[in-house]
Amino acid sequence: MKTRIISGAVLVLILGSALLTGKYYLWALCLFISIVGFIELSKAMAGITDEKLKVDPMDILGIAGIIAYYILILFYPNKSINMFLFFCILFLIAEMILYVLTFPKFSTEKMFSTFFGMFYTGVCVACIYLVRNRERGIRLVWLIFISSWICDTCAYFSGVALGKHRLAPILSPKKSVEGAIGGVVGSTIIGGLFAAFAMKEPKEIVFIYMIICAAGAVISQFGDLFASALKRKHDIKDYGRLIPGHGGILDRFDSVIITAPIVYMLSVFIK
Repeated sequence: MKTRIISGAVLVLILGSALLTGKYYLWALCLFISIVGFIELSKAMAGITDEKLKVDPMDILGIAGIIAYYILILFYPNKSINMFLFFCILFLIAEMILYVLTFPKFSTEKMFSTFFGMFYTGVCVACIYLVRNRERGIRLVWLIFISSWICDTCAYFSGVALGKHRLAPILSPKKSVEGAIGGVVGSTIIGGLFAAFAMKEPKEIVFIYMIICAAGAVISQFGDLFASALKRKHDIKDYGRLIPGHGGILDRFDSVIITAPIVYMLSVFIK
């Protein structure tokens, strides 16, 4: 427990300082999270966690794709949607070429999982940086974590107090419908309080913050369950051991990964 608390505090300190600082610090941290997350996901797909991943050309292409995407958004942050389409098409072509030139070395499952892994751990995590880079980014970026980590905390306590109906009994027997609702309500309220008192936003902006947090909280719980489903499907306990007491990057950021792009898309309504 002590190790978990200490490692959690260090994680919050590193992430919090990166969110406040932004720019290259946050960019580099998100890139690190994306690459480590991709490697963890590749190992999970192979059904290994304790062994080192035997990196093959398809994995190298996935990591190279993540780095290339981060370079694109670093130089063209305001054209991220166009860059995203441009990048995805080029990456898909590169993956097809590699698959053909090395045939039959890789299975079709490996090809598809590489593209998914690059998108899931690369493009989605990069949305944290893109949100922070927006005009109100230093305020909006915190909604990602209110919608995910705060939601998780509120869901836990409301589930313990009120939980009766199982949300996904096979994937996570302890999660309840009541807990899920409590998580959404808690995130929405805290998001509103954050906007009203910490950020001193006008009422109409406070309302938008609450909508973003509510939507993000709903999606974050599915992101959490999705990561659990992958672990169960491949019979692994944790994605890694990078964060003592917490597991790997994907174990700690499972809900954040899918919440970040939701907050990014909804943030366009904040003028």
